Amino acid sequence: MTTDVSVLTRTLRAAFIGGGFMAAVHSRAARAAGAELVGAASSSAKRAADAAARLGLAGSFDSVDALLTDPSIDVVHVCTPNATHAPLARAVLEAGKHVICEKPLATGSADAAELTALAAERGLVASVPFVYRFHPMAREARARVASGELGALATVQGEYLQDWLANATDDDWRVDTALGGPSRAFADIGSHLVDLVEFTSGDRIVRLSAAARTVHANRVKHADISTEDLAAVVVELASGAVGTLLVSQVAPGHKNGLVIELSGADATVRFEQERPDRLWLGRVSGSQLVERDPAALAPDAARLSRVPAGHPMGYQDAFNAFVADSYAAIRGEAPDGLPTFADGLRAVQVTEAVLASAASRDWVEVPA
Repeated sequence: MTTDVSVLTRTLRAAFIGGGFMAAVHSRAARAAGAELVGAASSSAKRAADAAARLGLAGSFDSVDALLTDPSIDVVHVCTPNATHAPLARAVLEAGKHVICEKPLATGSADAAELTALAAERGLVASVPFVYRFHPMAREARARVASGELGALATVQGEYLQDWLANATDDDWRVDTALGGPSRAFADIGSHLVDLVEFTSGDRIVRLSAAARTVHANRVKHADISTEDLAAVVVELASGAVGTLLVSQVAPGHKNGLVIELSGADATVRFEQERPDRLWLGRVSGSQLVERDPAALAPDAARLSRVPAGHPMGYQDAFNAFVADSYAAIRGEAPDGLPTFADGLRAVQVTEAVLASAASRDWVEVPA
């Protein structure tokens, strides 16, 4: 999968575009995966130098072009505002480098499809951090569904609730369509929810009906905001299962409440991201909590369980596992469940369907 066979035998050299919160998360994961952290580029040479010093990188680049023309760099992490993802990811691929691009992959499906095709054409690893699928107990839920333990899937329900934009005094660049794209709450966190539901269930949303609302049209720095603060979606899956999804960034008291629940004819499984070391498993005869114990988990869940039972694992652990698997793919391996640009395209397509349904107040088909 690599255009440089020497990558298979030497330490990967990673660089970063952007220097904010996500660049810090990416750089910690890259360091944990054993990469050499070459440097960063940002909106200016000074900001790049500041980011490099803050993140502990070896150096910085005066421009993105300077970073991309460095022949020693193997993989580039794109950690910038949403509207820049597509052009930057395209430039990285055209430079012949592997890419890990923050989501949404693009603000429109045409760009996302083009990037997916370009990565395949160039034979380059291109991944998107849908990292919640890297929690061991999310993989355990997936394994139990795949084994048939739940029986035929009947319903799915999920929510992703946050409160960091709950007040009109809260503001962020993401509310601006010029930087964040036409969708905010759903593109930002609804995409994670949909990815986790489809990944664990092994099923696909085929039709949906959505309602969306902008609670605060005016904030401290932005006025006439059109991006949604929340969205509620009714979904139909290819198997015939039905479900509901609720996404909000204005739900007081909820910090990162990502929850999915899948119910079949025989059992129900529930995963809560804020309590990631356990699953709730329900049956008519009673329910139980399944704790994370590598010795008792499905092989893929055990593989991602990096510390012994009783030692909590969390978000950065999941992100580290995602980057480690991305780097393994660059080295020619085929880790199970790595989210690629095809998954990034899928998220954009579902987001567009949600926006279209909310605007038309009608059911919308989701591309296969």
